[in-house]
Amino acid sequence: MKEEQTKHLWWQEGVFYQIYPRSYQDSNSDGVGDLRGIIKRLDYLKWLGINAVWISPIYPSPMADYGYDIADYTGIHPLFGNMDDFDELLKEVHARGMKLILDLVPNHTSDQHPWFLESKSSKDNPKRDWYIWKDAKPDGSPPNNWLSVFGGSGWEWDETTQQYYFHAFLKEQPDLNWRNPEVHEAMYDVMRYWLDKGVDGFRVDVMWHMVQDEQFRDNPPNPNYEPHMATYEQLMPVFSTDQPEVHDIVREMRRVLDSYDERMMIGEIYLPIHKLMTYYGSENDGAHLPFNFLLLSIPWNSEHIASEIAIYEGALPDGGWPNWVLSNHDQPRITSRVGEAQARIAAILLLTLRGTPTIYYGDEIGMRDVPIPPDEVQDPQGLNMPDLNLSRDPARTPMQWEDATNAGFSDAKPWLRLPEYYRRKNVKVQQNDPYSMLTLYRRLIQLRHEEKALNVGDYVPVYSDKQVLAFIRQYHEQRLLVVLNLTHRPSYFRVKNMTLKGTVILATAPEREGNTVEDYFSLGGDEGIIVRLEEGT
Repeated sequence: MKEEQTKHLWWQEGVFYQIYPRSYQDSNSDGVGDLRGIIKRLDYLKWLGINAVWISPIYPSPMADYGYDIADYTGIHPLFGNMDDFDELLKEVHARGMKLILDLVPNHTSDQHPWFLESKSSKDNPKRDWYIWKDAKPDGSPPNNWLSVFGGSGWEWDETTQQYYFHAFLKEQPDLNWRNPEVHEAMYDVMRYWLDKGVDGFRVDVMWHMVQDEQFRDNPPNPNYEPHMATYEQLMPVFSTDQPEVHDIVREMRRVLDSYDERMMIGEIYLPIHKLMTYYGSENDGAHLPFNFLLLSIPWNSEHIASEIAIYEGALPDGGWPNWVLSNHDQPRITSRVGEAQARIAAILLLTLRGTPTIYYGDEIGMRDVPIPPDEVQDPQGLNMPDLNLSRDPARTPMQWEDATNAGFSDAKPWLRLPEYYRRKNVKVQQNDPYSMLTLYRRLIQLRHEEKALNVGDYVPVYSDKQVLAFIRQYHEQRLLVVLNLTHRPSYFRVKNMTLKGTVILATAPEREGNTVEDYFSLGGDEGIIVRLEEGT
C-alpha cells in the first residue's frame, strides 16, 4: 500500500508496550505490581525505545476478573496506589517523551459498581435500563441460549427482581445496555475525565461486544466446535456480538477523542479481517487502530503468514493505518508458541512490518508461559473450565528483572509464581549481552526509529515459499529488504526476474552484519536479516 505524503502522527510512528500492572514491578512488598513500580521502570522503557505505554486496568475492582470488573471508572485501586501516584506516573511518562494509554472497559462493569447496585435494587429504579434485564421463559429458563465467554450461560437470575441479567463474561461482570443514551453519556464523561488529566488515549476492551441483537435471537450452533475448545465456542455469537449499531458508538467515542489534541483509540476486536476493517469507520472515523491479532492465531508458516499479511494490507481502507501484535495478557506468549529461536524471527517480523507494533511486557527478553499448578490458578477462565488448560495465568507472570530474590520484581512472595530459570533469563543478564533477545529488540526498535522505510514506508511483498518470507520496506529511494527463515533448516533465497544487491544492517546472527548479499544467498535455520539495498537494484 502506498505511503501517504503527509505528516504521520505519534501513534503511527511509535512502538507501543503493554504492561500488565500486577506483574511489572512491586514497590511496596505486597507481591503485586503497582503504579510506583511502573514509575521505577520508566527509564528502562525509555532505554528500550518505547514511545507509548498501555497499562491494563488499574481502577477500583473486586478483582473477579483481575481489574476488568470495574467498580469505579474514575478511581485507582489501592492495590496499585492512589491518584497522586497516577498523576506522578503520567507526569513522568510525559517527561520522558512517551505517551500513556489506559484500558477502557465500556462493555460491562463490576456487579459492585454503584450503577449496577441501583439497577438491581428494583424494576423501577432509574438505572434499571442501564443494564440488560429480561424475563425468564415460561419454564423459568434464561431468555435465550447466549453463553458466557468464561463458561456457562450468559444469563444470571436475580431473585430480588425476578429477572435475568446478561453477562458476556463473569456473572460478576454485568453488561451495560448501550441502547440507553444515558449509558453513552456516562461513559463519555469517564473518557473526558482521563483525557482532561492528559491521558493520550484508550485501548477499548471487547469493543465488538458492546451491543446485542435487539430481538435477543438464539445464537446458532458452531459446526466446527470440538470438545477441546472453550464451551463458549459451542455457539456462533452472531446475535450477541458485532451488531451494526456498535459502529455508531465507536464513532461517538472517536468524536470525544477528536475534541482533544492528538489522542487515539485502540479497539480490542477478535473478528475475521473483513469485519475487523469496519471498525476503522466508514470515513476513518472509528477506532484509530482496531487491534490486528493475526499473528496470535495463524499457523507459524511462511506461506500462510505472507498470504495473511497480503490479505490484511489489501483489506485496509484508504487512510487506515495497520498494526501488529505477537502476544497479550489473554493469549499464550510468542516464545511458548513458536520456540525461542523463532521468537527472534517473530521480533524482526513485528518490528519491520508496516504499521504500529505493540510489544507485550517480557516478550523482549523471551519470557515463556509459566506452568501454574492447579491449586495456584487465579484466572477465572481457567478456574471455570479446569480441564481445558485455558488459564491465562501462565502469560501473566511477574517480569524477570534480575538474578535476585523473586527476579527483582518484589521482596514478597509474588502473586503468581516465577519460573525456576529466571536467574539466567532476565533483563539484567541480557542488557549487556550483544546476542540476547533484549539486545535484538532494542536494536530493532532503534533501527525502526532511524529508518523512515521501516517507520512509515510502503510494504512491498517479494517472495515466500515453505521456508522463507521476504518483503521490502520502501520510503522514496530508501529500500530495506527483510528476509526471514521461519524453519529450523537452512534455506536458499533467489527471486527470479529481480536483481538484488545490498548490505546486511541487522541480523539474528550479528556476525553477518556488514556483509554484502546479492541475488542468490543462503540463510541458516531460524535466521533473519535486514538488508539495505543499493540504489538501482
